[in-house]
Amino acid sequence: MGIQRFIIISSRSKLLRLHSNYSSSTCKKSTSSAVDTASRKKLVILGTGWSSYSVLKTIDKKLFDVIVVSPRNHFLFTPLLASTTVGTLEFRSIIEPVRNTGFRESAHFHLSYAHGLDPDKQLVHCTSVLQPDLTYSLQYDKLVIGIGALTNTFGVPGVDEHAYFLKEVGDARRIRNRILANFELSVQPKIDKSESARLLHTVIVGGGPTGVEFGSELYDFVQQDVARFYKQQQKQVKVTLVESNQILSFFDDRLRQYAEKKIKQRKGFQLMQSAVIKVDKDSVTLKDGTVIPCGLVVWSTGLSPRPFTRDLDFTKSGAGQIMTDGFLRVKDEKSKNIFAIGDCAEIDDLHLPCTAQVAERQGRYLSKFLNSGCEEAKIGPFTFKSMGMLAYIGSYEGLSDTPAIKLKGVPSWFLWRSAYLTRLGSWRLRMQVPLDWTKTLLFGRDISRLE
Repeated sequence: MGIQRFIIISSRSKLLRLHSNYSSSTCKKSTSSAVDTASRKKLVILGTGWSSYSVLKTIDKKLFDVIVVSPRNHFLFTPLLASTTVGTLEFRSIIEPVRNTGFRESAHFHLSYAHGLDPDKQLVHCTSVLQPDLTYSLQYDKLVIGIGALTNTFGVPGVDEHAYFLKEVGDARRIRNRILANFELSVQPKIDKSESARLLHTVIVGGGPTGVEFGSELYDFVQQDVARFYKQQQKQVKVTLVESNQILSFFDDRLRQYAEKKIKQRKGFQLMQSAVIKVDKDSVTLKDGTVIPCGLVVWSTGLSPRPFTRDLDFTKSGAGQIMTDGFLRVKDEKSKNIFAIGDCAEIDDLHLPCTAQVAERQGRYLSKFLNSGCEEAKIGPFTFKSMGMLAYIGSYEGLSDTPAIKLKGVPSWFLWRSAYLTRLGSWRLRMQVPLDWTKTLLFGRDISRLE
């Protein structure tokens, strides 16, 4: 009996000691966690484009609680967006869900718009995308504005109502549906030859990389798929590219002239040096009064600031971009806790093109600067050296304008595909994109119209 009592008392003592040790350990972990949380600063990132996504992927999350506010929950690989308009690639092959980057808490991503900013109180005012009457404010220690820009309509009447833009997956899907709808409508009863010709005429406004690459993808679609599915309509298809100056103006002159030559050689493809002054439901009007009947207008001319950028009381450039210093901090902002990167910003005394390459590099630099504790002497101001430009011009030909080489034709097309394949954001996309290319090559493009 005495032995049993001793065993029971000993067991209880051990249990008490274990409980005491566990409680102490738990308390220490809890205290440590609280200290870690208190030491981390709150970094709020606006946007999920090239610049913002670059910050999100490279920031040290041990130093920051990272909160993202964006109306879309994915990163879009924009250089391949034109390929989705005709089914060369599928939409999901060029987007990467933002939550794949890993957030400390699920509530650290907000599917919302930023509609206002209070720099004095360090608050961002937000509106939910899913429930527009739901508005709220987020506190920040550091704020990164990387919301990109809108397509510039230059105040041309009818653009917003009747033209299609090409900046988001939704834009590409609408263009794809419109192209297929025009082809299907062109073969229906009571559609005469002139109306069919109008439906199958696409006008592209803007001769930058987006406009040229969309036109090139459309040309490939006509040559490779329309010839099979809409044989009688193929000769009626026409594409007019309207540019007020020169197409691909940032490219080397020899490469640009090669692209012009190739485009002009194509049947049904016309280059026009003019400006559009009006867009109607079924036509566009040029500066000289010429009216071009058409079934689709794709507008890709320059950039303009988003309403959020426009409403900010910060120093702006002539184009309405937020001016920053060499460390990407908003100029004249007293706290030095607000940064602006990508297409919505311009660095003082360092004018850079609004490209994915610039935005991505700014994002990486800003992460490095923030991770260092914003030590100016240690990091130094942002500098940029271009790696070059690539463009697809159709018929398995491309342009490569890099500091090392100037390539055109099929070798450049191979380089174009290889370079973009390595730059895709994840191994999932690096597997999906080649599969889509292979399917298109073997079986043609998917012409299903989805609403």
